[in-house]
Amino acid sequence: MSDPHPFDPALVRELASLLSETDLTEIEVEKGDLRIRVARSVTVAQTSIAPVHATPAVPVHALAPAAAADPLDPRHHPDALTSPMVGTAYRRPSPGAKPFVEVGSTVAAGDKLLLIEAMKTFNDIIAPRAGTVKAIFVEDGQPVEYGEPLIVIE
Repeated sequence: MSDPHPFDPALVRELASLLSETDLTEIEVEKGDLRIRVARSVTVAQTSIAPVHATPAVPVHALAPAAAADPLDPRHHPDALTSPMVGTAYRRPSPGAKPFVEVGSTVAAGDKLLLIEAMKTFNDIIAPRAGTVKAIFVEDGQPVEYGEPLIVIE
């Protein structure tokens, strides 16, 4: 008796290869009643210092105990743009492309700063005001939480 939904191991290998090449965590292909989903788990290590690109305008200090927030920590800067959602931050429009902005970039209100993917939807994060990017706290492909500081624009 023949299987009405033949399993194609070559397709699964190709999808897994595509995951590795694009930094995606899952991909799904559907044709008729046949559906193949390939996913990989991503381990995120928690650190005690926020990642920063280049040299920020204000020195970054090790995190103080939770009860005492360091006023010199740029993540507490009044102009820090925070994440409006939980998701994965992307600093570039596609793998291999140059980032939307770097530390020192001049931006206008409405310029795209980065993308946050949430529930398979890419959401543009735009500059709320004109200014200069002073610090960037996320790496490409980094998970972010709601309210987490992303960028400082002065």
